[in-house]
Amino acid sequence: MTIDNEKAIRAVVSMAVKSYASGFSDRHISEVNDEDGTINMKIHNVFIAALGAEIQYYSALARSLDSSLGNMLEQMAINIAGLHYEVTQHVEGPIYQEQTDFIAELLENYKNTKGINHRKPSVADYKGISRQNASARHSKRHESDYYLFDKETGMNYLIELKIGGDLDNKKARSEKEALLEQYCILANNFGSEDKIKICFATAYNRYGEGNPWTQGRVLQFFAEEELLISSKFWNLICKSDHGYEIVLDEYQKNAHFIIEALARIKKVYLPNS
Repeated sequence: MTIDNEKAIRAVVSMAVKSYASGFSDRHISEVNDEDGTINMKIHNVFIAALGAEIQYYSALARSLDSSLGNMLEQMAINIAGLHYEVTQHVEGPIYQEQTDFIAELLENYKNTKGINHRKPSVADYKGISRQNASARHSKRHESDYYLFDKETGMNYLIELKIGGDLDNKKARSEKEALLEQYCILANNFGSEDKIKICFATAYNRYGEGNPWTQGRVLQFFAEEELLISSKFWNLICKSDHGYEIVLDEYQKNAHFIIEALARIKKVYLPNS
């Protein structure tokens, strides 16, 4: 990675954090007298209120912070990816009934962990799916978290990003189904599967950076080689072996803006604390 490229990534991270901090504080401060505001709408929870004003406040704020911070990280990642890839958030094109039937059967085999036809997920399971195309085709459109095209290598990445990686059983299946259908659409458009990769990604490792990813719901439907956990995700979108370190370092340098925003909000909602 060139220094200019690193500077560009750091600029995206810095701008994202500063903008988020400003918007987060402005929104919550503007809602202080709004009974339908994010924090105020929780004040009538008598079971939380019984624990005291500070617990009541932090309980509501923490949920808002977690959700909005995740949204910020998703958009920040898209902006970083845009430095290195063509980024699209939908896939559209032809798909055949044989392909959707194949996907349904495959996912059922993943789901049936105790059945005789059970399969442990592997990329090899769907290689050749583009040849399942004997019947009439129909057009389909999928919204995508990230569809990245690398002009230098010709690779196409279909990425489902879950910030922390939490998936229940129904979501794991539906997310893999959507990715496989997008895979088919691209393969049908290109006439080849050679340059298409499906990925399940997380922004951080809930088990600790560098530790194995063991969430059963994910591993039931996604192969090891499909996972982009934490540093692997950031390294890919930064197109650098040091992307994760750069993003995290710049985020930490700017985290004080969020801390200061939280202090401003607390001063308005808890002036006597």
